[in-house]
Amino acid sequence: MNLALFDLDNTLLDGDSDHAWGQFLCDKGVVDPVEFKARNDAFYEQYKAGTLQINEFLDFVLAPLASRSREELMILHDEFMNDVAFGMVNEMGKQLVNWHLAQGDLCAIVTATNAFVTERIVRYYFHVPHLIATVPALDNGQFTGKARGTPAFREGKVTRVNAWLESMALDLGCFEKSWFYSDSLNDVPLLEVVSDPVVVDPDAGLRLRAETLGWPIISLRGRDEEGAGEGIILKA
Repeated sequence: MNLALFDLDNTLLDGDSDHAWGQFLCDKGVVDPVEFKARNDAFYEQYKAGTLQINEFLDFVLAPLASRSREELMILHDEFMNDVAFGMVNEMGKQLVNWHLAQGDLCAIVTATNAFVTERIVRYYFHVPHLIATVPALDNGQFTGKARGTPAFREGKVTRVNAWLESMALDLGCFEKSWFYSDSLNDVPLLEVVSDPVVVDPDAGLRLRAETLGWPIISLRGRDEEGAGEGIILKA
């Protein structure tokens, strides 16, 4: 059995679901459309620059969950799925996931975006059985606005993947091959511990790291007419 791990935002999705959810809340008038948008955009730029302070960001992004009932949030999320997330799903990303599933690989999506936003995206659009995401804390069924446990961000992704595997009496050494697909320099810690790191439409920092280390670089954005289910190899 082999292991296939996938980043979600800007890898399997054309865009960032965390940022898109924040913009959706602005558009719906759930949050202040000026102040919240400004902070949402600023945090996203910090993420792309590799300077994001994850706990500060989580306090911001999870706060709206604590101000609404679960019923209200699910209605909003239904709209988000139909109006926003559906249009972000990358068809070549789906093909890549399906190829690994068809091989019988153990598959999981590993994302810093919280599980409330991502769980149904993963389940409905990619049919991946396992999600490793940042967990929003609950108290008597109500979101508290805080995160629980280790956020699935940078080194936290490695911690969370190892804990998930350990819960099944496994570790990375149990697999002949282990892949991780990602676009972001923030994901270097997990890319470094799998046997087969694969860089997908990378940001500038990750592209430089991949070229230096000889990691494969692929595109899931149709940049080459010879693309196949495993992605388009741009640089081996």
